[in-house]
Amino acid sequence: MPVPAKSSWPRRLALRVGRAGLIVVAVMAVLAFTETMPMNLGLTNGKLAPCPDSPNCVSSSATDIRHAIAPYALDRSLGAAKEELRQAVARMPRTKLITDHDNYLHFEFRSLIFRFVDDVEFHLDAVTNTIQVRSASRVGYYDLGVNRRRIEKLRALLPPGMQTAGPVPAGR
Repeated sequence: MPVPAKSSWPRRLALRVGRAGLIVVAVMAVLAFTETMPMNLGLTNGKLAPCPDSPNCVSSSATDIRHAIAPYALDRSLGAAKEELRQAVARMPRTKLITDHDNYLHFEFRSLIFRFVDDVEFHLDAVTNTIQVRSASRVGYYDLGVNRRRIEKLRALLPPGMQTAGPVPAGR
């Protein structure tokens, strides 16, 4: 009498899950290395770009609750404030200064695993004595709150006088 073969469905399932996992990792890696710098970075008419409709962005100039975050205070000279911002960002992992103009800084932050890039911008506005901030993911839709936590962590790394620019206007 022939011996019945052992069921191989667990092995086939494991192989399929493994292949699917490899495909997901490969697609994520391709996305991470092919993303290009957005064209809307920088200042336009003295303002940072608005956030897109997706929830993977925060901005101190946004008026909706999903994207709005309080600006930092500009309580010292532009040069001193920029240096404080550079030092605070330098204390965070996987960062790179991309642009340093008179009243504007742009940094790239890379994620640990898939190396996704998020753009963080600062507009030092001497007229309002605020530092407008924007942090946005280049790819994807959800960021699981990463951009908001990053801006708040940077706020905590700044000197107390720069952390809060006063009350956030109504509607934010």
